[in-house]
Amino acid sequence: MDPFEVRMQFITLLRRLTASQQSIQKVVGFSVKFAQCGEDLWDCILEECQKGSINSRINILHFLDSLCETCHLLKSRSGNTKEGSTPKLPYVDYLARDLPKVIELVVPEGRQGLPNLSSTKQILESWRTKRVIDPQKLDEVLAPLNTRTTTTTTTTDPSQPVPEPEAHDHLSRNDVFKRIEEDRERHKRLRERRWVQTISHDTTDYRALSLACFLPLTDSTEGGRDYPFDIEFENEWETRSDWNEDDDEAAAEESELCFRTGGAGEAPMDLS
Repeated sequence: MDPFEVRMQFITLLRRLTASQQSIQKVVGFSVKFAQCGEDLWDCILEECQKGSINSRINILHFLDSLCETCHLLKSRSGNTKEGSTPKLPYVDYLARDLPKVIELVVPEGRQGLPNLSSTKQILESWRTKRVIDPQKLDEVLAPLNTRTTTTTTTTDPSQPVPEPEAHDHLSRNDVFKRIEEDRERHKRLRERRWVQTISHDTTDYRALSLACFLPLTDSTEGGRDYPFDIEFENEWETRSDWNEDDDEAAAEESELCFRTGGAGEAPMDLS
């Protein structure tokens, strides 16, 4: 199949993309199979994000979520196979490069982007937890999204005329029910992936054989690696507050319970 046929068939798959996993995995498989045309396929994704409806854009974002996960899994499996047996999958690099543009297209400014706001934030938070993309880049994209709901409702000026809703903002009754069903399918998938983590296929290192696997940012050939427990520690560390007076009181209480002397005939705890 020549590159032009690959491009046309991929565009057809994107336009038929739905929230079902069967549809998403079909497009993911096509993207992996023709990874040598990755740059052309990525251009098709950006074009469909620009031309597609607000519903099709969130479907594309969920497709990118599954595609990134597949790319990382194939990369980890390639460590146990012969070098060159797995094609290079550049989609994660393309997504990291064009992430602000993709999110701007999926969640446009104004009321039009509000239906996609919640799902987009959940996907970005999942990518940050699993280290799919550099957390710093994700924070830069998440910052304006976290204030989107307040700015949409508080920046209304009574003296300014109310803008006319665009034609594509009006959804038919069937489109509304279809969106409800697709949102239910997408949220179900997000809840499943929040609890069920992928298993590392790298058997060359015993430290990688853990139940919860977080995707590494670096390859083993680059001289540095992010192990699952290191990333898990960083996630916990980032959510902890600075040391304060409450921590002092808690430490004093624990110390008193451990080294209590006297009172009601109690003896210090035996630490031997």
